Amino acid sequence: MADDIERDPVTPAEPAAPTPAARPSRKHWIWKILAVLVLGPVVVIGLWIAIALSYTYENGQHPGYVQKFSRTGWLCKTWEGELAMVNIPGAAPQIFRFSVRDDAVAKEINRTMGKQVALSYSQHKGVPTSCFGETEFYVSGVREIDGGAPPAPAAPSPPPSIPAGSSATTPQAAPR
Repeated sequence: MADDIERDPVTPAEPAAPTPAARPSRKHWIWKILAVLVLGPVVVIGLWIAIALSYTYENGQHPGYVQKFSRTGWLCKTWEGELAMVNIPGAAPQIFRFSVRDDAVAKEINRTMGKQVALSYSQHKGVPTSCFGETEFYVSGVREIDGGAPPAPAAPSPPPSIPAGSSATTPQAAPR
C-alpha cells in the first residue's frame, strides 16, 4: 500500500550553466613579471657569490714583509694589504696584493708588521663585487718566520787600491 502511492519522480537538478572562466587581471601579470625581473637577478647573483666564495681556485703561502695594510672602502670595509716578496737580496721586490675578511687575522697581521711573515691564502676567481675584497687573494692565516729582520743593504765595496809608483792624479787613457 505504501507502494501504491504514486510519487513524483525526482528529477535531478539541472546542472547550472557554466560560468565564464575568470580571466586573470592584468595587475596580477604585471606583478608576476616584475617579481621575476627583480628577484631573478638577485637569486642568480646570490648563487654566483656563494659559488665563487666557496670554490677555491688556488691555495698557498707567500713569504715576505707586509709593507701596507689598511681597512678601506666606502660602504663595504675590507682589509687590504701588500706583501713585498724579496727573492734575492738587492733585487726589486715583487708585490703580492691581498684581502683579509677575518678581523682576528687582520689583528695578527698588524702585530707582525715589519717582520718577515708567511701569509696563507686562497684564491677565489670570479667574485662579482668588491664588498668581499678588492683582490681575489684572501688571506686566512699569518705565521711569523724566524730571523724575520729585513736583510741589511749590501755594504759598498771599497775602491781598488792604487799601486805605489803610479800617479793617482793623472788620468790614464782607456785602451782602444
